Amino acid sequence: MFGIMAISGLSFLLVAMFTPLLIWTLHRLGLTQPIRSELPADHQAKRGTPLMAGLVLLIGIAISLQFHPGPLMLLLCVTFLLFSSVGFLDDFKKAFWQNPSGITGRTKLVLQFIFTGSILYVLFHSLGLTSDNGLFQGHYLQLPLYLYVGIILLFVVGTANAINFTDGLDGLLINVAIPTYFFFFMISDKPEVQTFSLVMIGCLLGLFLYNIYPARAFMGDTGSLAIGGSLSILAVIEKVELLIPILFFVYFAEQLSVILQVWYYKRTKLRLFRMAPIHYHFSLKYGWSENKIVMIFGFISWVSVLLCWLIWKFLMH
Repeated sequence: MFGIMAISGLSFLLVAMFTPLLIWTLHRLGLTQPIRSELPADHQAKRGTPLMAGLVLLIGIAISLQFHPGPLMLLLCVTFLLFSSVGFLDDFKKAFWQNPSGITGRTKLVLQFIFTGSILYVLFHSLGLTSDNGLFQGHYLQLPLYLYVGIILLFVVGTANAINFTDGLDGLLINVAIPTYFFFFMISDKPEVQTFSLVMIGCLLGLFLYNIYPARAFMGDTGSLAIGGSLSILAVIEKVELLIPILFFVYFAEQLSVILQVWYYKRTKLRLFRMAPIHYHFSLKYGWSENKIVMIFGFISWVSVLLCWLIWKFLMH
């Protein structure tokens, strides 16, 4: 245990040390965040903040592979890299051409489905993943393989994008994702999952020093999609799919607010929320500060993790 904690501490130190260099480089290259015109004035002031700081999280990939160079760790790291590459393409187009739209949503989804399908293929054919789902008190639900794969494919891509929606305020996604990674560290009996989860926590804490309000850099989709992809695959590996509505409550609330906003506007030409994702609604309607929203959403994430751990410990394990 001490060894894993030390590795997490090393991750924190390296990210904390190298992030300023990355910020300086992004500034020099002019790779900064364009701001959507409909966002409020306090967000317009963030124009020019370096984007793609999520690249520094790749330090965690190197550290994880160094200490646990096995097939499962390699899969987790490849998952992180593949989803990060999709985010990088999006961020680079935004930053280089100063276009908030980035690459098309269809392109992002196609790439994510291809990558997820490849990852699931390896999980089933090389790492022994089965199509059973953990229920309660040792009981399992066995689904037909094709049905399970289809559900998981949609789940991973959908969850990765839900987590991506959460990256909208300074420090928000980091504050919400750290408890989720901690959950997988707590429940897993796989050294690779434990190490990867703690390494990512260390990396996120190191980046948080520069992403907390007022942010000196944004992780961008380069980081948020990578976090989303890796957390989704961790849920599949640990067979806790049934806990996902609670464990990923904040992420799904963010995504659902966008879906409801679009649906309601198409039907009524009115807006259900002042702005979606929902973290903007609390800012615009209730005047909550960024720090208050980040703190409350982070607290909700910890509560979700605690509830899931109790269910896993006393009902599923």
